[in-house]
Amino acid sequence: MAELLFGTAGIPHSSKKKDSAGGIEQIRKLGLGAMELEFVYGVKMKKEAAEKTKEAAEKNNVRLSVHAPYYINLNAKEKSKIGLSKHNILESCRIGSLAGAEIVLFHPGFYLGMPKEETMKNISENLSLIVDELEAESIPIRLGLETTGKHSAFGSLEENVELAKQLKNVYPVIDFSHLHARCNGCLKKEEDFASLLKKIPSKFLSNLHMHISGINYSEKGERNHMNFEEKGNTFDFKPLLKALKKADVSGTAICESPCLEDDAILMKNFWASL
Repeated sequence: MAELLFGTAGIPHSSKKKDSAGGIEQIRKLGLGAMELEFVYGVKMKKEAAEKTKEAAEKNNVRLSVHAPYYINLNAKEKSKIGLSKHNILESCRIGSLAGAEIVLFHPGFYLGMPKEETMKNISENLSLIVDELEAESIPIRLGLETTGKHSAFGSLEENVELAKQLKNVYPVIDFSHLHARCNGCLKKEEDFASLLKKIPSKFLSNLHMHISGINYSEKGERNHMNFEEKGNTFDFKPLLKALKKADVSGTAICESPCLEDDAILMKNFWASL
């Protein structure tokens, strides 16, 4: 049977301790199994905190991931921005590895008016350099390319899967809510999600990292995350989980809804009922 762990994007709101180790303890108390460390505004976790986080994760049997900073564009025109993007990813990997995270995920970049093929080539070349550096430093962590929710951003499912096929230690990270926004609300039925999963090679489905939440969008794509039961949300997690179960998908489902653990628990309970 497929094992799917559910968790939160960051420390649960109900955690009395507001550090990562305390958040991990709360994850276990809630009956969840995963937590994403949010480095989205910079890699600010120190080595000592990372080691404490790893100890808490191992003690509580909680799976960790890292969301690298938002300030990443591996297709930037300026060399300085490419350099900063590589630095942000590598630092996330270094600290994330010390903290016991299995994967560091990020949004790869933007088209900036360039043809999609040229954007793909530039991002692939820069990713390859990062992969080589991680190997040189013997850092055992996966790189995850998150699907994006805006049409201006590189990161469709097809693009990320193609890069993951090309590059060693690179994996697609599927944000189903982003994809729902990217296609203007097209993911409604179980068959819609099943069709998406067929585009992902089976070797990735055995350990798939996912983001799931409510979503608000416009004709340009994603606007903001929402709670599942919030008025205006059109993303239904139930047909998605049914499709994941039928496809025997294993991995981690991280909830990015504003209410975090509440929606994560909703998903976990529904998954258990299938």
